[in-house]
Amino acid sequence: MGTGIDVLEISRFAEAITRHGERFLNRIFTHAELENCQGRIERLAVRFAAKEAVLKAVGTGFSGVTWHDMEVLTSSGGAPVLHLSGHALRVAEGLGVARTHISLSHSKVTAVAVVILES
Repeated sequence: MGTGIDVLEISRFAEAITRHGERFLNRIFTHAELENCQGRIERLAVRFAAKEAVLKAVGTGFSGVTWHDMEVLTSSGGAPVLHLSGHALRVAEGLGVARTHISLSHSKVTAVAVVILES
């Protein structure tokens, strides 16, 4: 149905946080995501990359989708879980998406996320 990948330099993401602070974090991440990441920059960066990958997989760009319409949390088993809501969910449903798959990885330097939307 759709595949998206995003690679992010963690240092560039950290610079954005330094420049824009809490306002930036609250605009991009839900309260649950911020709690889940516990302030760890690499966890935040890889979730930002995941949201970018979702937009690429859907193929519409933002087009009414907000950052909070895409939420990346961690399951009790430790695997990442993607939740879509609002306009992102409506777009996905319109495309016939039945399941989402997400894979996250990071080093000290780079964060990478892959999202697959399955019909």
